[in-house]
Amino acid sequence: MKYLLISLALFIGAIVSVSAQQNGIKGVVLDVETMKTIEGVSIQLIERNSQTSSDAQGNFFFEVPKGNKSYKIVASVIGYDSDTIIVDRGNDDVVFATISLVSKNSVLDEIVVSRRRERASEIALLDMRKQSNLMVELMGAQELSRKGISDAGAAVNRMTGVSRQEGSNEVFVRGLGDRYNNTTLNGLPVPSNDPELKNLELGLFTSDIIEYITIDKVYSTYLPGDFAGGNVDIASKNYEGKGFFEVKLGSSVNTNVLNNWNNFYLQDGPSPLGFANYGVPNDPLGGFNFQNSMNPVKKTPWNGNFGLLGGKSFDFSNGHKLNLFASANFSSDTYHREGVNRQLSAGGGVINDLSQVRQGFTTNSTGMLTANYALNQNHKITYNFLLMNSSDQFYDTYTGHLTDMAENNNGLIRRSTFMQNTVITNQFLGKHKLNDKIDINWGASYNAVKTKIPDRIQNYMSYNDTLQSYVFIRNTSTDNHRYFQDLTENEVAINLAANYKLNNDKGLWSVGYSGKIKERSFEDFQVNFVVPRDRPIDPKNLDEFFNKTNLNNEDFSQEGFNADLPQTYDGKQTIHAPFTNVQYNLTDKLSSVLGLRYENISQDISFRTQLDRSGRNNNITRNEFLPSLLLKYVLKEKQNLRMGVSRTYTLPQFKERAFFNYRDVNESKQGNPNLYPSTDYNFDLRWEAFPKSSELLSATLFGKYIQNPINEVQLTSSSNDISYVNIGDYGTVFGIEVEFKKDMIESEGFGKLSAGANAAYMNTDQVIDPEKVRRETQFASGGQYNINTTDKRSKFTGASDFLINADVSYYKSFENSSDILATVVYNYFSDRLYAFGNEGRGNQIDQGVGTLDFILKYKINNRLGIDANILNVTNPNFNRIQENKSSEGEVLAPSTLFNYKRGVRFSIGVRYRL
Repeated sequence: MKYLLISLALFIGAIVSVSAQQNGIKGVVLDVETMKTIEGVSIQLIERNSQTSSDAQGNFFFEVPKGNKSYKIVASVIGYDSDTIIVDRGNDDVVFATISLVSKNSVLDEIVVSRRRERASEIALLDMRKQSNLMVELMGAQELSRKGISDAGAAVNRMTGVSRQEGSNEVFVRGLGDRYNNTTLNGLPVPSNDPELKNLELGLFTSDIIEYITIDKVYSTYLPGDFAGGNVDIASKNYEGKGFFEVKLGSSVNTNVLNNWNNFYLQDGPSPLGFANYGVPNDPLGGFNFQNSMNPVKKTPWNGNFGLLGGKSFDFSNGHKLNLFASANFSSDTYHREGVNRQLSAGGGVINDLSQVRQGFTTNSTGMLTANYALNQNHKITYNFLLMNSSDQFYDTYTGHLTDMAENNNGLIRRSTFMQNTVITNQFLGKHKLNDKIDINWGASYNAVKTKIPDRIQNYMSYNDTLQSYVFIRNTSTDNHRYFQDLTENEVAINLAANYKLNNDKGLWSVGYSGKIKERSFEDFQVNFVVPRDRPIDPKNLDEFFNKTNLNNEDFSQEGFNADLPQTYDGKQTIHAPFTNVQYNLTDKLSSVLGLRYENISQDISFRTQLDRSGRNNNITRNEFLPSLLLKYVLKEKQNLRMGVSRTYTLPQFKERAFFNYRDVNESKQGNPNLYPSTDYNFDLRWEAFPKSSELLSATLFGKYIQNPINEVQLTSSSNDISYVNIGDYGTVFGIEVEFKKDMIESEGFGKLSAGANAAYMNTDQVIDPEKVRRETQFASGGQYNINTTDKRSKFTGASDFLINADVSYYKSFENSSDILATVVYNYFSDRLYAFGNEGRGNQIDQGVGTLDFILKYKINNRLGIDANILNVTNPNFNRIQENKSSEGEVLAPSTLFNYKRGVRFSIGVRYRL
């Protein structure tokens, strides 16, 4: 598959110099495997009964008059399978076409001959970017493979102006976090699998099911209006070609895990495949009815991955065609990290000073089925089914100083957590060309999400010198507990668009509708243990104390969270969005896209929690009019100048508006029912050049003005809870992005050496207004939210001033059908704000860090290949610091809050095609 797209882009680069006097169809013929042109191929133009052959450079030409008519071109030559393509002539002077031939002896990975599959090559995606009237950035299957990228999360992290927060699945686009971004699959929305986040974890999308990834950082009416940072769209694979079946096997190891191979512990319960069939026990407060042990279980930290994929096309006698593609993948990974984890007061005084060790095990299971049915070239229907199950099981051990509980550095906290996320997606897509002027595209989806924490266990202990043993400690009743959480979400979405070609090919008028109904149900339940403070215990054998006998003997007692009732919240969100836009060619060089989208938004939240047991409801209803304008000016044949302006909004999420409390070891978060949407104004100006079909040079200036920005901030309270507020009247984001791709060396004997890089510089700023927060958070039950941030202006959380990604690749093919591809990839982000300083504390900063990866792919023959990766080669230290000042305002040395190393990861895999 991947080489076909390259062939399309190579062809386009080779023919851009065609003379204006030639009117017709010009094309090139390429070998899929070697990416070289083929001389002497017989080319037939069926409708005009014309025939020619490709020249020494693989080029061919047919003189065909202008007009809205389709032509069938057939290519054949000895030693290759013949190929047929359909070309729409249109009214351009020259229409370009590419024909990719497959050797009869070839069984290359993902061989296909459809134009859709060709779009996965880097060269063809560059051409799509050049020709499009929209401002998009794309990464296809070929680039994913070259850079050793295993999933969509790692892919977007290497695109311009995009980063991920370390230790989180949250993606930042141009310095804007999760709430400002969207994720879609084939243009249809997909729900989040995490109650903390708006977007689905991109790591669930494995590279095997991705055709290409598009990031829209400039708004157009085709996109949801809840947009300020970017929209990530994943196009799933749609195979077409001869039948194939492929098996993949692999394994990996992490140096941190190797160093702790014989001392690796996880919790009891979850299966090795990442599933759990347990949860809140029957009558949890009536007895000790828990299914799993509280003791850590020693594990052997093996990692592995296994994959099956296949596809086949079926041609029917009535001219209909069915394309099938299916894949099933499972992967697992273990990790170990250790470092400090501190809470500090203003000036760097110690509150809690702990050493943390986290050992974890993750799994990802993915199954996909795609069926594409073509009645003819004008009518196609596609069904996509996707099942994703991921899990993260981690065991935390904290030791050290705990204020008011263990102040002689003898504190011990054990916390074991297992999270399972299951996402099921069903999509129907249709494309219909009614005539030469009108086509209709539609899509409908049903998504279901199930997320659960089936049994989180936490215990606080300290070593008692008098008893020469560990004992329980607690400041609150929640310190020793077992916690259960369930989230279910169902979503239905519809997209419909009709396009009408204007006379004389002056442009395209589009009208459409997007609709989405999303419902979420959330419940958690916590059993707190009231424990003695003077009884000796064994931290590695807590079952010896926590059991039915000791409960009946009243050695400890159980109490429920929120007066023995679970905390719940339910949300329903409905959006109806008609839109229209006109793509119009103002001159031969200047084109425009003028659009307007209207969104009717309703978001209802009801909650019954420990903070408010009344079962209160609140609602947001908005009517948003969202205009957008895109301009494209062709400076030269290979250069474009683009501009985009738009108005959008940012909607609060369910969890942010539910009056609900979620507790972690060192922090507690609660919602704000008074939270309301932000309004965003966006501007972009881009210059781009395409020196060759495989090369790119671009620079983009961008700016955003955000009214009433939403932020996560620590409240002024005895418990220092964190909540979400409209923190001030406005915030701004300004920046510049640059990107280049360059072929450095290319020759018959040497092979090909290419390089690419992208960088972004950003400046973010927002006004912090504590009085605005107090005024807008008046609760019906009384009270308000107060904040006392150390500074009155701030950057956006998660935003780095500077991001850079760079890669160098070497490719060499050999006559025996083998080839080698080696790539070095570098990624860097500068310091970024993790959390606002408050009550005199300085800001919390994640210090900048760079990572280096090495990827090697060796194809031994047409059936067998080997992949080897070394990731995080330099193994840098990840540090979070707190900025400090003295009471007189003197700048002090920063203090480390949190640090660890991920370890170097080695992996090897084998793939074999039958």
